Amino acid sequence: MTGPHPNTLARTLRAFFADQLPGLRGLSPHTIRSYRDSLVLLLRFTAARRDRAVACLDVDDLDVDTVVAFLAHLEQARQNTGATRNVRLAAIHTFFRFLAAQHPPAVAHAQQILGVPFKRTGVRPLAYLEAAELAAVLGALDRTTRAGRRDYAVLATLFNTGARVQELLDLRVHDLQLTPPYQVRLLGKGRKERTCPLWAQTAGLLRALCAEWQLEAHSAARVFLNQRGRPLTRFGVRFLLAKALRQAVAACPSLAGKTLHPHSVRHSTAVHLLKAGVDLATIGQWLGHASLNTTTKYATIDLEMKREALARAEPLGTGPNPAVPWRRDATLLAWLEGL
Repeated sequence: MTGPHPNTLARTLRAFFADQLPGLRGLSPHTIRSYRDSLVLLLRFTAARRDRAVACLDVDDLDVDTVVAFLAHLEQARQNTGATRNVRLAAIHTFFRFLAAQHPPAVAHAQQILGVPFKRTGVRPLAYLEAAELAAVLGALDRTTRAGRRDYAVLATLFNTGARVQELLDLRVHDLQLTPPYQVRLLGKGRKERTCPLWAQTAGLLRALCAEWQLEAHSAARVFLNQRGRPLTRFGVRFLLAKALRQAVAACPSLAGKTLHPHSVRHSTAVHLLKAGVDLATIGQWLGHASLNTTTKYATIDLEMKREALARAEPLGTGPNPAVPWRRDATLLAWLEGL
């Protein structure tokens, strides 16, 4: 088989990341980094499998067997979940669609890769913090230190806004309105902007944070910084939350049985709003969901709300109009057979 020109892979990767993703598709830097990470992992795996340098790889080296082996490596060696495996595969599919369009001789090769299926994954229950648990986590932070006060502001703002972690980390001082009406401007997925109201307490925390870290009003400076004055990262937020959770377990033992991460705070916001009687459409707008179907998952996760709904509903057959539509003298089997 005559393969593509030796420079095809390198040229296509460059065009994919320099032109296609940021220019033609207008994807956010965060999404582009996710695509980059997926393809970097694939290239490194292929280079080790072929026993050659990454710079020497060509399109033919990324065959369907290698891609399937890479996906198995993700789950077995790297202990990635099926969902993460599917995210990596989606990035690979996107790249090979672009390759086929840019280099017609590689169409058959790309079709083989595009034929690798996504894995069905179970839907895991969403992890979130109950009000008492969130209070324990916030209470565990040492607010006598500058870092502790920053960490408190990070988690309090995450809960108030329901922001995605990257949305919070991308916040700049000019996105904050810390005089009434208190609000913050967030840049979400697809570069969609939304404005979220702030509680007066959260606005006070952010005002104090900006003053302590000497952030000029209305400037383009990042709001949340690390100890070296650099922008705080997602790993930094994960670290500070994990530390607070470990310290809060003594005061709130229910935290010990939960697997929580920064996105869990966003889920906590949604459940808190739902319990407060806020309708799903408003919650979806608050969180920046593109579809109401994404928001409806929160209507099914809270056990307390399920119990309340059950208490309001009569057991089958006890009311004047039984919910099960079979005659009183009919058997269950007869009714089922008639369906």
